[in-house]
Amino acid sequence: MSKFQNVVEALQQGTAPQSTSEVQVYEASFEQKDGTNIVMVKEGTVKYLVAAGNGALLGALQGEQNGEAKVCPLTHENRLVLNEYFDYTAPKAFGTEITTMGLGDRLGVASPGHIETVKKHRVKPILAQQSIRELTLLNRTMKDILDAAAFAVFQEGYKDGYGADADHIKLEEDIAHALKLGFSFLTLDCSEQIRNDVEGMDDDQRQKEYADFPVDQKEHYNQHYLNKTFDVNGIEVGYDDASLAKNVLVYGEAIDFMEHVFKTYIETSDKAIDFEISIDETETITKPEEHFFVAEELRRRGVTVQSLAPRFCGEFQKGIDYIGDINQFEKELKEHAEIAKYFSYKLSIHSGSDKFSVFPIIGKYTDGLLHIKTAGTNWLEAVRVIAQVNPELYRRMHVYAEDHFEETLKYYHVTPDLDSVAKLEDTSDADLPKYMDHDASRQLFHVTYGILLTAKDEAGADLFRNEFFETLLTNEDAYRQSLVKHIGRHLELLGL
Repeated sequence: MSKFQNVVEALQQGTAPQSTSEVQVYEASFEQKDGTNIVMVKEGTVKYLVAAGNGALLGALQGEQNGEAKVCPLTHENRLVLNEYFDYTAPKAFGTEITTMGLGDRLGVASPGHIETVKKHRVKPILAQQSIRELTLLNRTMKDILDAAAFAVFQEGYKDGYGADADHIKLEEDIAHALKLGFSFLTLDCSEQIRNDVEGMDDDQRQKEYADFPVDQKEHYNQHYLNKTFDVNGIEVGYDDASLAKNVLVYGEAIDFMEHVFKTYIETSDKAIDFEISIDETETITKPEEHFFVAEELRRRGVTVQSLAPRFCGEFQKGIDYIGDINQFEKELKEHAEIAKYFSYKLSIHSGSDKFSVFPIIGKYTDGLLHIKTAGTNWLEAVRVIAQVNPELYRRMHVYAEDHFEETLKYYHVTPDLDSVAKLEDTSDADLPKYMDHDASRQLFHVTYGILLTAKDEAGADLFRNEFFETLLTNEDAYRQSLVKHIGRHLELLGL
């Protein structure tokens, strides 16, 4: 407690503490609540809440107590206390009237930089955003990412609202768990209900299978779609026997699942939830009539969504720019954007990190009103900082990533030309950060994050994790500014 004495004394006097040689004070976090004054500090690379006074907040916090002061670790229990006493530290839903950006803090330390970035732009941050796959690869939990986001918001004194996305979630037990924990955004991944085999059938096979559907189901679809044309903000969408059968076979089960999840979990929630539908994890591009079919069926069934993610043409590979015909992308993006506007939800762009060449197009046709996911690029900026300030650690991580790259391909689709990566032994320390400007090395690191951060030596000790986080937390300002520059470039090109 003695090293925090100056902090405690200032809090007891009702003033914001100042940093000392031993303790860094995050001045923006200073709060006064019903007789308790509280602030976040860092000693070494460990952060704490320090509170003093005699109010209920002090009593609710868990930590080392000395008289009317406490030094409290950043635990899950203390995060819940912050949520109770400071509403802005809890995630919220934003609906369809403002752009949102999924930032996906894989490390739990990127959100301060994300917050500083969005303050300068017309966008709301979804600070917590990780799929079950990513959580598993990093040995993290849904609680962990909510805790990290809330503490970052408190540290920065950010009161403009943030969201938390249970990303690419597939199982009902995970949906129920996420909503119980307080997630404000749910991305429903329907890839296991969408049939990829239908694309390989011929029309006769599809018609035959559709003909075997129950009569009431066929009537439901036929009466509304068959030989009908819909005017979607100037785009004509129509269905004949062949296209209707194909859409029902591909998406019918998935739409049933969407309806079930909405009516079971979203509609009955006691608070607003941003509900996103993901139909992008498929083997084929989403055509306008397919996008419309899914959205129209949801409308007919009373399912309200805040955003929907189709599969676009070209490739949205991790960590690098768009690969494909930009003119074709512009044509299709415009159509998808018009469909989204027709149904009054936001178009969602997944794997949006670093797609700089198409950002102006996305901003133009969505009128700057969209949801974009950028998870992972903050990890690459962390690696850039490591290369700048701890080159020896970077070199060890680089070698390990190359040795274990093949293991990641069961989780991610990337096609880096690793032979194009400059030889590590021929690269000076000063040039190491340039690896994060090279597509293949960016992808090498992008997909090996889980392997690197969970790697152990023969004795079971972490190979990289502890030194990685110690380096990053010692160089917080460098990491913050790296994120402001990189994520800021995304937002500027989107016109936000």
